[in-house]
Amino acid sequence: MGREFELKFAADPAVIPEIVSKFGTFREIRMETTYFDTPEHSLSARRMTLRLRKENGLCVCTLKVPRADGSRGEWEAPAQDMGSGIAALILQGGPEILKELKPENLVAVCGARFTRLAKEVPTGDGTAELALDQGILLGGNRELPLCEVEVELKSGSDSAATVLAEGLAADFGLVKEEKSKFRRALTLAEGE
Repeated sequence: MGREFELKFAADPAVIPEIVSKFGTFREIRMETTYFDTPEHSLSARRMTLRLRKENGLCVCTLKVPRADGSRGEWEAPAQDMGSGIAALILQGGPEILKELKPENLVAVCGARFTRLAKEVPTGDGTAELALDQGILLGGNRELPLCEVEVELKSGSDSAATVLAEGLAADFGLVKEEKSKFRRALTLAEGE
């Protein structure tokens, strides 16, 4: 299991070129995400996120679970479908709930389609991925524009990544985003 510590910020699309100009060349990743749950929403009730995402055409299955320190536990494996993805996550030592899930009983609840510009940048004591995401959230036959900046810790301390993220927010007028893409898309799907 990996540990995910990230900070997200809502951004005005006009600042994305400014951030790119400041940090230089980014790699481009086209992402199509479908989030899954049981019909009873047993995963989201536990604040877990199960997704299948195409990243430049390559499929990856991911499970994220909350941790007491505010970060998330994360298991990720290449997979063409949810059945092979769940099997791979179980082999990685994913939570017991995975063994209870039957792929044929999972439902697609919402999604997202966006382009990510990503670059690894130094922090005070390590590195973080700076991700600039633009696209749409999808839920309940509705769409919501998406433009956000993420700082995800890769090495070093949470505090150094936080300093980087807060500096970006101050420099570019970013607004802290408390909800994940999944939570925002799920709200859209539920019509709220």
